[in-house]
Amino acid sequence: MTRTVEYFFDFGSPTSYLAWTQLPKIAAETGAEIVWRPMLLGGVFKATGNASPVTVPAKGRWMNGDIARWAKRYGVPFRFNPHFPINTLTLMRGAAGLQMRQPDDLMRYLEVVHRAMWELPVNLGDPAVLADTLAAAGFDADAFMALVADPEVKARLVANTEEAVARGAFGAPTFFVGEAMFFGQDRLDFVREALAG
Repeated sequence: MTRTVEYFFDFGSPTSYLAWTQLPKIAAETGAEIVWRPMLLGGVFKATGNASPVTVPAKGRWMNGDIARWAKRYGVPFRFNPHFPINTLTLMRGAAGLQMRQPDDLMRYLEVVHRAMWELPVNLGDPAVLADTLAAAGFDADAFMALVADPEVKARLVANTEEAVARGAFGAPTFFVGEAMFFGQDRLDFVREALAG
């Protein structure tokens, strides 16, 4: 039986970006399958009483340095997005919608958005910038906007977010291997162990 890791994420989280750069390798090494679970981090924060680390200035400064250290360790590019925080509702609906309606395009979308958010970085909260970014990657921007307006897509993102909270998530990235929950990209070693066990 193939082991699976459920990965609850939000593009607005720089640590979700770091996890995205590493999780496929871990899955390949352990023969596991990734179940991508887009959620809305703002909804998780509201439901749990949690808040972004940047709301505590000292913690925010520390995290910026820590994320840079992890990016260097992983050998991946990282630039803090000067437009942060960006409202990711449309972006996360896009992930949920593509997963529902065009699953073959999901991985390309994840790559485009993660890189635009945390490598380039650009203001994906600006509809014109988002449309240009998607069009440059071969997506039909008008079809995308229709997709994210679909009531079933909106409902899927809400359901994913509510499920994450119900299962104990309080932030992103959150991973589940069976019933075991792991929070934070710095817990990927534990995810690997759980998948290999």
